[in-house]
Amino acid sequence: MIDLKNLRKNYERQAGKQDFVKEAMKKAKYDLASLREEMIVIEKAQGVLQTVAQATQEELEYHVSEIVSLALEAVFPDPYKLNLNFELRRNKSEADLTFSKKKGEKIDPLTASGGGAVDVASFGLRVSLHSLQSPRTRSTIVLDEPFRFLSKGLQERASAMVKEISQRLGVQFIIVTHEANLLEAADKVFEVENVKRISKVKND
Repeated sequence: MIDLKNLRKNYERQAGKQDFVKEAMKKAKYDLASLREEMIVIEKAQGVLQTVAQATQEELEYHVSEIVSLALEAVFPDPYKLNLNFELRRNKSEADLTFSKKKGEKIDPLTASGGGAVDVASFGLRVSLHSLQSPRTRSTIVLDEPFRFLSKGLQERASAMVKEISQRLGVQFIIVTHEANLLEAADKVFEVENVKRISKVKND
């Protein structure tokens, strides 16, 4: 004997499951369509960000390379040029710094001119990064023995280069040094002498 009551219950239960599955599928299709639209928006946004990032990097590359190369040119008779290249590593942009001469060969900065070129390039980098600040927090840069590895014969040229940059950019440089040649273009010189563990300042 067929139990019609149970058959009806089973039918209604299965019909309910089918309706639930239909609703779930409808929602899944809607979610999938929304995700596709989201993906299109994200891809467009990534494209815009990449374009902006590339333009920013190119501008930064030009700005930094130009200032550092000018500093190197002012000091060295046969100057180096700074090359700033951005590379994507581990999903991050990293900057590679190299020197080059007129012939175009790449030179590791750490082996250039016994470290003197690195001193001048480091100074140029400090100045270029300072000039990029917006707003600028201060107009004074303090440097401790900035040209310690630069040969004595080039220190007067470095001094003149610092004064030129100071006047052009409106930046005051306070330089601590033991090198008398670096004082040639200084506006003011303070000599600090240690007398019985007490620092005494003489204003020239």
